[in-house]
Amino acid sequence: MSHVPTPQRQIRARYDERTIRVYQAYNDAIAEAALAAQTFVAPFSRTRMTWIKPSFLWMMYRSGWGQKDPGQRRVLGIDLTREGFEWALRHASLSHGDQVDTSKPVRVQWDPERDIDLARLEHRSIQIGLKDEAVRRYVDEWIVGVEEVTELAHEVQATRDPALLPEERPYPVPSDIALLLGM
Repeated sequence: MSHVPTPQRQIRARYDERTIRVYQAYNDAIAEAALAAQTFVAPFSRTRMTWIKPSFLWMMYRSGWGQKDPGQRRVLGIDLTREGFEWALRHASLSHGDQVDTSKPVRVQWDPERDIDLARLEHRSIQIGLKDEAVRRYVDEWIVGVEEVTELAHEVQATRDPALLPEERPYPVPSDIALLLGM
């Protein structure tokens, strides 16, 4: 069997016909409030850019398996509507290069994906920054569920068992979005 290389830029995620999962890490107060409300409420700030990540392992790298600092000790899996996720991507500007448009409510950056040991891989993982209208839509319209995955993060870190990882597969990005995002 021949090896098919992973594209340089690809959205890999856990998703179904209706939703896609993204990850964020927060402090106890924000996490507890979000879990209770099943969306983000105070003390979450709608005035700051908030970054969502479809890659579990990139979130683990960013949050240090939920142990990097007290502000990222609780890792949440947030299920969004695919319609909302794609709205965000269609209203995005790349965070670097000659096509940066700071007036857009979404910023996309492509960072090195990580393996189970959090070592850098050659292909890129998408990070999506939401601000202004995008944060409002995220909190009020797109989120369909919030689940704590901190214990899973700790278990994967302790065992390095790939069987425990959430199943992530290439997301079917519409061609207009792929072009916009440099895919």
